[in-house]
Amino acid sequence: MSAVLETPRRAGGTTALETVRDLRARSTRRLSFVLVGLAVLLVLGMGVRVLLGGYTVAIPDFFAILAGERIEGAAGARFIVLQEKLPRAVAAALAGAALGASGALFRRTLRNPLASPDILGVTQGAAAAAVLVLAAGGVRGAGMAVAALIGGLAVTAAVLLVSMPGRSSRGSGGPAGGGLAGALGGQRFIVAGIAVAALGQAVVASAMLALSQHDLQAAAVWTAGSLNAVTWERIGYLAVTAAVLLPVGAALHAALSPSDLGSDLAHGLGSRPGRTGLGALGVGALLAAAATAATGPLAFVALLSTPIARGLTGGRPSLPAAALTGAVIVVLADFLAAEALGGVRLPTGVLTGAAGAPLMLWLLMRTRMGVR
Repeated sequence: MSAVLETPRRAGGTTALETVRDLRARSTRRLSFVLVGLAVLLVLGMGVRVLLGGYTVAIPDFFAILAGERIEGAAGARFIVLQEKLPRAVAAALAGAALGASGALFRRTLRNPLASPDILGVTQGAAAAAVLVLAAGGVRGAGMAVAALIGGLAVTAAVLLVSMPGRSSRGSGGPAGGGLAGALGGQRFIVAGIAVAALGQAVVASAMLALSQHDLQAAAVWTAGSLNAVTWERIGYLAVTAAVLLPVGAALHAALSPSDLGSDLAHGLGSRPGRTGLGALGVGALLAAAATAATGPLAFVALLSTPIARGLTGGRPSLPAAALTGAVIVVLADFLAAEALGGVRLPTGVLTGAAGAPLMLWLLMRTRMGVR
């Protein structure tokens, strides 16, 4: 009897349970290594963004400026570091982390490689709301940020409402196995997102026609995804939002892991993928809208971050890895856009869009072939 209950052994005397434990330990070690590596790369990237470029700053001078000391022979060094370089580096890291985490939440909830706030029109909705309040009442700062948050949530709700199947198709499941993923995992939500994104872009274009010359120039730069006008005030709003929502998003992302086994088994394990998924989409929309309010739309960062992070972790979903990947992407893109092209200074969103467009086409081809 004891021999029957004994765990089957593989060649070399290793049990199946020991093999599974070894694989999990290797996966955890790899994830830890990737997270540490991405964090180091982010710190190095921020250092390059602050210290190098058209105006270089020595490391001792940088710490002296932070301490409030005067730098002899460099009267403008304090202003350049504290009002231009350092704010851009911090804003790029925060916005990239928010967008990367948002992309991870959208993809795990909807289980589609194209699921991201870019495709679903969340960033465009946030931009449209922000430009509308600027055009209607000259609202800036905190009011603009609040409008962007509301716009992002409104677009998410609209896309979900349009994408949900009718009563006749409810309960039939779908390619993703039921729940939100089953209802939205096909092409319906992509089409709805593209339509809403196009509407958001039209609203932005129309609202900009009503702006004064001064506001028009500022709005044009902002809608291109430029960090030129970022301020410590905007960074403060984004930092508070990220500090609150990133831990919540990480918890929801982890709570969705049983859904990877299918909706029925997830329910059997006590999980509620529908409610958890709605919460994850709401948090993801808030993160994307907050990043958009602070820096303007940064195209395809959310779309880029998750597949790169999953490639580094060996296919294991990880919100912290996606957030760090997004932060690294935006910091490096901002440096290249502002400093690496000679006298040409491009908006950061132009570079992220140029990098994301080929990836989107590649993901579309994989989706057409049934690869996820």
